[in-house]
Amino acid sequence: MRILIVEDHAELVTMLVRLLETAGYASDCTTTAEDALLVLSYTRYAVVILDLGLPDADGLSVVRKMRARDDRTPVIALTARASVAHRVTGLEAGADDYLAKPFAPEELLARIQALLRRSGTIVDRTIDYGNVSFDPATREVAIGGVPTVLSARELEVLAALIRRSSRVVTKAHLEQLLFGLADDLGSNAVEVYIHRLRRRLTLADADVEIVTVRGVGYMLVERMT
Repeated sequence: MRILIVEDHAELVTMLVRLLETAGYASDCTTTAEDALLVLSYTRYAVVILDLGLPDADGLSVVRKMRARDDRTPVIALTARASVAHRVTGLEAGADDYLAKPFAPEELLARIQALLRRSGTIVDRTIDYGNVSFDPATREVAIGGVPTVLSARELEVLAALIRRSSRVVTKAHLEQLLFGLADDLGSNAVEVYIHRLRRRLTLADADVEIVTVRGVGYMLVERMT
């Protein structure tokens, strides 16, 4: 899952990117309302973390324009303006949640999880395929009952494959998951992370494997014995 951060404070952006990556989320960043609306017009995100004090416009204008064009992406508004009146205004504009600065990182992650559950992006159940388990809520993976740590991008690939186990996931879809706006990934990025994930599955004695559907994409299947 990819999250859009709309924030012009460099130190806060760095903290948010690291926080989200540690929690297993990929992220893109923009610093203005104009850029945010442009990015949202062609990229689908699970959540938008939106600062209301942007340099070119009030962040609430982003929310209003999103809703006006029927973009229902959940929005968490970040602001130093914590009065009840400001919160009410933000919620009326279409924001889904409101978090006052400064905030605890754990609270932001909890609010993201709550929004994802509410929107149906994640559900409170573990996805099991063979001896591999993936918990969409906590982003935790276990193979043969043993917790397995994956990088953020490896986790994105596994999540996409296990959600569609025994069905093809196109290379184009995986590219969209892996390529962020600021990422410097090569043209063979999908192949690289598929290779790494295959190796991890083999080393952990997983009884599933990733097969290549030539010219289309990849599929997670149970290993033949």
